[in-house]
Amino acid sequence: MIVAAVDVGSNSVRLLVADVDDLGKVVPLHAELKTTRLGHGFTQGRLLPGAIEKTLAVLEQYLNRADALGAQKIILAATSAVRDAANCEEFIQSVRTATGQSLRVLSGEDEARLSYLGVRGGLNDVPNAVVVDIGGGSTEFTWTRDGLIVCSSVNAGAVRMTECGYGQGQIRMVIEEAMLAVRRDGYGEVVGVGGTVTTMAAMTIGLRMYDPLRVHGFRLARETVLRLDQQLHQLTLEERKILPGLQPERADIIPAGARILNRVLQALCVDSIMVSEADILYGLAAEVRKLS
Repeated sequence: MIVAAVDVGSNSVRLLVADVDDLGKVVPLHAELKTTRLGHGFTQGRLLPGAIEKTLAVLEQYLNRADALGAQKIILAATSAVRDAANCEEFIQSVRTATGQSLRVLSGEDEARLSYLGVRGGLNDVPNAVVVDIGGGSTEFTWTRDGLIVCSSVNAGAVRMTECGYGQGQIRMVIEEAMLAVRRDGYGEVVGVGGTVTTMAAMTIGLRMYDPLRVHGFRLARETVLRLDQQLHQLTLEERKILPGLQPERADIIPAGARILNRVLQALCVDSIMVSEADILYGLAAEVRKLS
């Protein structure tokens, strides 16, 4: 069955149209990303009109694209920026009015679980993995304990940290409890998903044009993350915008994302993180297929 999944994130809105079989295997047919910065305004606690307007326009475009590609099922899901907003219900109604579709607002735990399922579907050889999803508004950690999936979501995201101010100390305080839980349970591979991790992989490879096939499965060394963290904080915004592998729209928030990732790798005491293109969108696509 051809399904379409849309992730309404704090920084970007992403579309995946995929062919999903009865076992939940996801074969991508089309992927797209547009930056709308819906999370702009974290400090005000509300989704702002300009960002809402951009996001609704992108959703309409995506639904048209999904229809043209023959999608039989579609799911729209929102994450941190929407679930934390005082005008969350108003935004849900705006989406329904503009598109005729329901918007599912994911809890932090749901977001983490779906990212984990997406990774497991896209990287089959990563037993006992902990999945780290650094988003715009939050970071999710997912691992297993006695065979059961355990999730933790913390309010440390690239957009949120940029707007609210951040440093090593602030990031450590926000993520430390989750890191203690992960270390206590133990883990094997550390897998990273989300725009921060995939962007830092693309920067390390030096991609002038983003290539998901080269990013998926790439191993990002801890020392490389530290170097990029330091470099990104030394450069001006305009200097960051021209770096290979970095989308100009992400140049203002990537220093915060890099610092979060750097701290996570330090806290988990690992030498590298495996990068996965298969993420929450894969999990959503597999879930909507299963429920059909």
